[in-house]
Amino acid sequence: MITMETKLEIIKKYEEGMRIVTLTNTYGRNQSTMDTIIKNKEAIKASKSSKGMTVLASGRTSINDEMERLLLLLIKEKEIAGDTLTQSVISHKASAIFADLVEAQRDGGGEGMSQQALQEFKSSQGWLDRFRKRTGIHSVVRHGEAASSDKKAAEEFLKKKSSCLQGTKYHEGEALGILEV
Repeated sequence: MITMETKLEIIKKYEEGMRIVTLTNTYGRNQSTMDTIIKNKEAIKASKSSKGMTVLASGRTSINDEMERLLLLLIKEKEIAGDTLTQSVISHKASAIFADLVEAQRDGGGEGMSQQALQEFKSSQGWLDRFRKRTGIHSVVRHGEAASSDKKAAEEFLKKKSSCLQGTKYHEGEALGILEV
């Protein structure tokens, strides 16, 4: 995946006169990839994507882009702090940020935006999956037992399992349910 920053850099070099063949060699990409970036240069330049975005989604409003940019900043801050974010927390935060941005847009006159476009946002599982794909987030979003796991208990279990398996003919991979018996 090529980040939006890299795409903007490619467009800038192309507009400065660098040939597509040189760009393909410089960035190690196929010519068709470079052709597509150049073909979509106006849309790429018009987007206000946040740092780390890799995919430009169509049919989205500037409010969606701003919400995702702010959400990505929040996720990065939480990741740096070592906090765990569940899918439900991210979805809730996305909805809250979107609502705040819509309210600010309405207070500012809502220029160029229909009321329907201002009200449409559903932080569904599909949206979350696409957001993760666009931003390249993989390890931050956890849910269910993974988000609330007890690391200390898991370490104790592994020690207990290893001690039970010593002196037996079983390997750790074969003895998944041995402690439950």
